[in-house]
Amino acid sequence: DEDDFNENNEGRNTQQLRNKALLAVSSTAAIIKLSEVLQTHATFQLGAIVLNMDAGMKLQLMALADACQWVILDRTPAALIAATVTAFGGPLSELPFVSAGFWEYIPQAADYTPLAMIQPGGAVEGLLSSAFGENYRDLTLSSITGPCYFAVTLDAIALARYFYSMEEEK
Repeated sequence: DEDDFNENNEGRNTQQLRNKALLAVSSTAAIIKLSEVLQTHATFQLGAIVLNMDAGMKLQLMALADACQWVILDRTPAALIAATVTAFGGPLSELPFVSAGFWEYIPQAADYTPLAMIQPGGAVEGLLSSAFGENYRDLTLSSITGPCYFAVTLDAIALARYFYSMEEEK
């Protein structure tokens, strides 16, 4: 009977979404742990090979982890766009907190100054100076914070799909 088929399929779909949500949370935790390791270590030794990782290499490794997470868990353009926008905007939203002294990055992780390229003398400079103080160009973030925002966004999307499927079953 078709109703039985739909009910069984919905239950299976909810179970699949639950598994994806659990995998999303686990993989996000692993990506965040990877960012911690990358922020606190400049070199890695793999047997006889010593890797000196600069900020660009660390960012590429984090982006690769994010890409793998997206390919394994989602593959939808909407999730990719949402996570990418969040990866760029999320770290910038931290600037007011860094400016106010609520938190700062450890010295070896503070390698990204997103406002350094603002040219003096414009309306934008006046706005930034009044919002963040005269030294706004010196505000630093970690360059690998963006990929963490990407992963957390995919995590939130997977959880939302799962919770929505549970609600639909009722």
